[in-house]
Amino acid sequence: MFRQVPVLPVVLPLAAAALAALLWSLHRRGRLTGPRALVALALSVYLAGVVANTVFPIFLDKPVSRGAWLSQVVLVPFADYEVADAITNVAVFVPLGVLLALVLGRSAWWRPVAAAAGVSLGIEVVQLLTTHFLASGHVADVNDLLWNVVGGSVGVALLAGTARVPATQGLVDRFRWDARAAGVTGAAPARVGAAR
Repeated sequence: MFRQVPVLPVVLPLAAAALAALLWSLHRRGRLTGPRALVALALSVYLAGVVANTVFPIFLDKPVSRGAWLSQVVLVPFADYEVADAITNVAVFVPLGVLLALVLGRSAWWRPVAAAAGVSLGIEVVQLLTTHFLASGHVADVNDLLWNVVGGSVGVALLAGTARVPATQGLVDRFRWDARAAGVTGAAPARVGAAR
């Protein structure tokens, strides 16, 4: 049995640091509200959970890989990839798409999608590094990246659809981080049916 780096002592401080940074960013810009603080909390917990489930286990004394880097990477899309894995990767990134769309506000749709793709690419790179140097056993897979981007896109689309419904538009605006959201001092509240 190999010794492992414990998960909680790593991810809990990571989540706390991310939350502190997000709250400070909101406060510094004069945009800190209860709903936005909830988005910051959800994003911090989400990111900590993703790290815990995609980077760990990290072993302390397991022999590291001596093989070529490419032996730990899957670069051919859709080859020997299970449907259940695709569904899981989509489902895991839907909340991230929603959260990133809230954080980035009314920016172009591709910005939160690109941010989700960046998070997924970061995960795959970290998995490659931890497998090569720390024998974590993960494989960097282009399929994971592709389906994560699909999940992030679905999350962005779900939030955009919800924001267009008059009954829920005001609620969505309360959680958005951009200056035009309702409830921000000095910003005009969003009007129902206003052009985006």
